[in-house]
Amino acid sequence: MNHQIIDRETTLSIEILAALRENLHEQRLFRQEQLQQLSGAATPRTDAARARQASSQLEVRVKLAASARMVLSDVEAALERMDHGSYGACHLCRSPIARERLMIVPQARYCARCQQVREAGR
Repeated sequence: MNHQIIDRETTLSIEILAALRENLHEQRLFRQEQLQQLSGAATPRTDAARARQASSQLEVRVKLAASARMVLSDVEAALERMDHGSYGACHLCRSPIARERLMIVPQARYCARCQQVREAGR
């Protein structure tokens, strides 16, 4: 009976998989648009204070762009896993990733336990 509970928590129906795929497509579009906006040219500044502000804003934009590229890469990798039938399996232990976790983080590569182990090792 315990096995059935685990299956209910990890089984991905066609409908859930379709919803997850749609979520990933939306995330991909959002990140692509975000990167386009962040790569837009900054307005020219004339005085030193504006130059410092522009430099500060550029640093923030560079960090945001790096983060957006990382998430975009994770989203595209998740879509590839869906296409190849390996979506929903942990990259470390190969156990199914909990459906609830995938609903929250559809691009998750690791089950919650392995994710905690990875983060603790940093």
